[in-house]
Amino acid sequence: MSEIGSSSANPLSYDRLTEFFEQNGILSNAAEVHGILTGMIAGGASVEGDDWLLLLSDLIHEGQSFKPVVRERVTEMAADICASMRDPDLGFNLLLPSDHESLFERLSSMIGWVQSFLVGFGVNQTNLTGLSEDVREVIDDMVEIAKLDFAVDEDEEAERAYFEVVEYLRISAMLCFNELGLKAGAGCATNKVLH
Repeated sequence: MSEIGSSSANPLSYDRLTEFFEQNGILSNAAEVHGILTGMIAGGASVEGDDWLLLLSDLIHEGQSFKPVVRERVTEMAADICASMRDPDLGFNLLLPSDHESLFERLSSMIGWVQSFLVGFGVNQTNLTGLSEDVREVIDDMVEIAKLDFAVDEDEEAERAYFEVVEYLRISAMLCFNELGLKAGAGCATNKVLH
């Protein structure tokens, strides 16, 4: 679950991507960037043209322009999220630390991913009343998950709970995309790499 996905043109690990963002002055880690992008795409925001990059820059880079290498990387991430969201085999996965990391680290990143997803989702979906009951329910659940304050027991039960929540988030993000992202077009109409 630590890789962006096998269909990716850019199969970097969570650690290497987080390091890449740090080296390029981005305030968010890989999970947070992935969460924001997923939220934007699942919520129906377009990832064509430059508007989405300006918005992303406001959210993760204090409104400063991205260096070309960062722009290229986040564009690849967006294309990969689009492709994996549309994958009939449900190939979408959250970008989180590998299972070798401590449960505390993985939980922290998962919370960061959810909080970021909600920010990205809220960019396009400010009023939830028009959404299906299912989508409203998963967004409510995500809000609760994002507030979690956890004390971690590194045991099998805690591991199982972590994987169940990650799986729930994975399915929930795809549910939002299927209802909103697909309808909006969101620049995800094909599996092409966006330019």
